[in-house]
Amino acid sequence: MAITLSDKAAKHVAGFLQKRGKGIGLRLGVRTSGCSGMAYKLEFVDELNADDQVFETHGVKVIVDAKSLPYLEGMELDYTREGLNEGFKFNNPNVKDQCGCGESFNV
Repeated sequence: MAITLSDKAAKHVAGFLQKRGKGIGLRLGVRTSGCSGMAYKLEFVDELNADDQVFETHGVKVIVDAKSLPYLEGMELDYTREGLNEGFKFNNPNVKDQCGCGESFNV
């Protein structure tokens, strides 16, 4: 299985990388947080770590560390706009339950 970006998410990330002027991709990971246990973290990547896995969709690289990979396997990262709100949407098949505020999840 892989981690993928929707076309909209890939265009959004590519645009940010271009404006930033450097970076090889987007790091996607998880951290302990919130009332359900885990939260997603996103950051730009300038250098790969030894344990990183790299997935490429629509020409954009998504980098995931080995510890986060089991929680993210098979996930699609989308970018949506609903009214005045816009942002990334995490379509993760591993999520069993999530917090009412949508900030955290558990598997």
